[in-house]
Amino acid sequence: MTGNESESELPVPPYPPIEPTAFDLIVIGTGLPESVISAAASASGKSVLHLDPNPFYGSHFSSLSIADLTHFLNSHSTPSSVCPDPLYSDVEISNYASRLLSQHPRNFNLDVSGPRVLFCADHAVDLMLKSGASHYLEFKSIDATFMLDADAKLCSVPDSRAAIFKDKSLGLMEKNQLMRFFKLVQGHLSLDESEENNVRISEEDLDSPFAEFLTKMKLPHKIKSIVLYAIAMADYDQEVSEYVLKTRDGINRLALYNSSIGRFQNALGALIYPIYGQGELPQAFCRRAAVKGCLYVLRMPVISLLTDQNSGSYKGVRLASGQDILSHKLVLDPSFTVPGSLASSHQQLQESFQAFSLSDNKGKVARGICITRSSLKPDLSNFLVIFPPRSLFPEQVTSIRVLQLGGNLAVCPLGMFVLYFSALCDEVNQGKKLLHAALSALQKLLVTGTAGNSSTAQSEDMEEAKPTLLWSALYIQDLSLGYCIMVTKLPCFQDVIRKKHYVLIILTCNACLIESCVYLGSVWIYYLHSHTRWKSELQ
Repeated sequence: MTGNESESELPVPPYPPIEPTAFDLIVIGTGLPESVISAAASASGKSVLHLDPNPFYGSHFSSLSIADLTHFLNSHSTPSSVCPDPLYSDVEISNYASRLLSQHPRNFNLDVSGPRVLFCADHAVDLMLKSGASHYLEFKSIDATFMLDADAKLCSVPDSRAAIFKDKSLGLMEKNQLMRFFKLVQGHLSLDESEENNVRISEEDLDSPFAEFLTKMKLPHKIKSIVLYAIAMADYDQEVSEYVLKTRDGINRLALYNSSIGRFQNALGALIYPIYGQGELPQAFCRRAAVKGCLYVLRMPVISLLTDQNSGSYKGVRLASGQDILSHKLVLDPSFTVPGSLASSHQQLQESFQAFSLSDNKGKVARGICITRSSLKPDLSNFLVIFPPRSLFPEQVTSIRVLQLGGNLAVCPLGMFVLYFSALCDEVNQGKKLLHAALSALQKLLVTGTAGNSSTAQSEDMEEAKPTLLWSALYIQDLSLGYCIMVTKLPCFQDVIRKKHYVLIILTCNACLIESCVYLGSVWIYYLHSHTRWKSELQ
């Protein structure tokens, strides 16, 4: 299920007939939400057919080679019958070392829509452990977090008591202030309210803006920035933005961060990342589903929905091979569009699907992927860099996050590094300005850090390659808050819509911590009408 074959090199399959021809559930698209649903349905004993028109698993959650990623971004940035509203736009791809990179055609696993960095204590990790999906993938720790300071230097983020004492950039007074603040937060979160030292934060303060509460605690500007943008992971400028983080939410984010540190022995920090890239996440659930009997067919587009002539209700799909497959329920990736129908009621059916879509557009995210031959920090491979609002230019109102990953995560050859950029934006020009500003700032750090980077000496190819920046891709991705997947139930689709029955929703909690609205977060499956967890719950 690695799906590393190039799309352009794969021949069109002969489309052998699928047996059986009827299933309890058909799932279209192998993105992470669809893969979780397939695993849950298969584990509960349902017969599931999981289809994907792509030649690889993961859809927009996949990890691809340089050639495949280039093809994917270009093909999904122009309207088509399958995808009338492209998710990506303004794609800029530059290759500064084509000869060097051509020597490693299959050694890159680049994430399409940004990396899914997980907190060790996140419910998503609990879900993988409980479901057994964790048996099919491995993680490594993100070893450190840095933030750009007022002197345009990367300073480490002291996110624990030990880190505070070791931090040389903080003065004694700043260390004491930060320690007192963390002690206050820990006391507030303690379950034992009878202890005298546990001071609860008042309800009034909990409902106030987090930035104001930090000011009330008399924290200096540098410490406030660290807490707001590097630990609580606020997306927008908390001093002037309308997207203000409340103290209650800020405290909960600090609690998640703190509980993530030290949960796993092999994870030094709070964050982990899957080896071989984010594409391993949906594949892990697909493997879990396959073990439970789910049938997978790639490169199989659905050309039409089948509906009952009398009732107009959904009853199955027609495949590109011409075969009709029946099912009681259907899960459709919202990024796919079924181009045609065999029933006159198809338009009404499609309108019903759209009526329950929760994918309201909430702006854009500017994304960048860079391949370099030197690390931003000579002694580290995997770490997160935060550019807080207004740290690069006065009009910067959002945080810019850069995740560097090295060859020990199997996302690139040893001696090279992959940098992922992400920043929320309202329009294309603003997003590109954010990306170019961050890239320019990091290029200066790359040039100054190359001489001391011992990892570049591991390969003769690295010595021959003159440019520090080897390859880059900049693009804009449309964002949607919420993720709704429709599931129809016979005999009457209209009754399903009216009564709100049997609708599965992927809820994304903690959505703005790492990748804003695209961060994996806590994934659970609910029935809409009862808001109770699906009884199988991947057991």
